Amino acid sequence: MKGNKLMLKTYSISQVSEILQIPSSTIRYYDGLELLPRLRKSANGVRQFSQNDINTLRIIECLKRAGLSMKEIKRFTELSQQGDASLQERRELFYNARENFAKKLAQMQETMKVLDFKCAYYDQALVDGTEKSVQEDMSLGNVV
Repeated sequence: MKGNKLMLKTYSISQVSEILQIPSSTIRYYDGLELLPRLRKSANGVRQFSQNDINTLRIIECLKRAGLSMKEIKRFTELSQQGDASLQERRELFYNARENFAKKLAQMQETMKVLDFKCAYYDQALVDGTEKSVQEDMSLGNVV
């Protein structure tokens, strides 16, 4: 302990990169966009990540994978800074993101069905030595 303050564990950018499996350059980019408003830096400018910063990065990555733009993610960060006053708006952001992602997921599942069908189609065609009988026996119309 130093000066009666608990010393919280901090992580370097390379440690955070390894933990989250995202490049350090991406983390620096997020910091440059001010998506990590509570990120501390040492006197010589070295980033010192807390567990909260790591959790924030996890949320950023989740929102990115869900299809939100960096502008939308920045807006979420700004709303988070407002505390309880923005709970409703942040909740709506996540419900909208969830709904849009569910639609994308359904589209991906349909795509997977077609890919699975075509894999089975060509597997059978190779077993038969021709796709002539496969064309007659297997119909994409039964899949989609």
